[in-house]
Amino acid sequence: MTAAAPVTATPVTAAPAADVRSTPVQLTLPAPTGQHQVGTVSLHLVDPSRPDPWVPTQSARELMIQMWYPAATVRGYPKAPWLTPATARGYEQSNGLPAGVLTWPTTHAHLGAPLDQRRGGRPVVVYSHGLGGERTETTSLVEDLASHGYIVVTIDHIHDARVVELPDGRLELNAMPELTDDNELALTTKAVNARVLDARFVLDQLAALNRGKNIDAENRPLPRGLRGALDLTHIGIMGHSDGGTTAAAVTHVDSRITAGINLDGTFWTADAAAGSDRPFLLIGRQDQTRDTNPTWATFWANQRGPKLQLNLTGSTHATFEDLAILIPQAASAIGLTPEQVAQGLGTINGERAVTVLRRYVNAYFDQYLRHRHNHLLDGPSARYPEIQFTP
Repeated sequence: MTAAAPVTATPVTAAPAADVRSTPVQLTLPAPTGQHQVGTVSLHLVDPSRPDPWVPTQSARELMIQMWYPAATVRGYPKAPWLTPATARGYEQSNGLPAGVLTWPTTHAHLGAPLDQRRGGRPVVVYSHGLGGERTETTSLVEDLASHGYIVVTIDHIHDARVVELPDGRLELNAMPELTDDNELALTTKAVNARVLDARFVLDQLAALNRGKNIDAENRPLPRGLRGALDLTHIGIMGHSDGGTTAAAVTHVDSRITAGINLDGTFWTADAAAGSDRPFLLIGRQDQTRDTNPTWATFWANQRGPKLQLNLTGSTHATFEDLAILIPQAASAIGLTPEQVAQGLGTINGERAVTVLRRYVNAYFDQYLRHRHNHLLDGPSARYPEIQFTP
């Protein structure tokens, strides 16, 4: 198949003339819309069966995952930061942002809060980030799913992610070679294939966690209520950009996946483009179609299970990340003009984009993981005219 050029995660990049303010700009994320308060915990996983794909001298593959879930109570449990202080510094340095200009968001999830158990467990959604991204890049979507009763597991694909902090304080940075016209397809394919193994290992570990095993490499205390809390017969997978490619590839090769969503990602590998007999949703930016991206057409022809394509009017690739909300808040502090913001994020308002994406992502997983038929998916809605249905 013919592939489009890879699109990596979109950074927050300061303009050269940005002024450093004496009072940092506080960035915020929108509150979740569900009835549940949200808890979160980060876990360090180690797969001794394979070396790191980008740093082969590391004989075991390390991952960081973060679980987001409905909390039984949040009293006495602090809210989690969007980025830890160490990852925030690394993020700023990699994007050329002066320190102290921005105060990064605090999430609405509470660290270590006990899980609100439900008989039979709660459906699970796994999230894979964009190339050079991080597990927190779509926190606004992830927290909302958790507030509606899902357990969401976000993966940091170490050395493919921009910056990851491990429990011992190490900062692991992106270690991929620079993408060029000559190597981009090979490198992106390698990255997606490694991510598929990451995701399948995470699924194995979630099964062990559900049986009562502490899967954290440091054996740190787990929130109360995790044992038996996951309904592993109803697993969704979702990703942005190359994470969407990963979602499709995992769905193809692993029958444990019930349904998947690709947020604006090209189908780089044969497994991703091969489709499956399970439901799969494509949500693309305004110009991401089966006419403009041949890999979408290939997937569409191969997909045997239920399939749906939606496009978000006025959007760009970055609209699907938290940056759709954060960049407009940060723009004046980092020297971006309204025209530059619109060029990067499109013409749709960031908060509106998050509202619309939350609604459709929830509706899709509700239909296929909870068997709740949602008429929102039947066709265009006057309430959400930004969503275009493609037959």
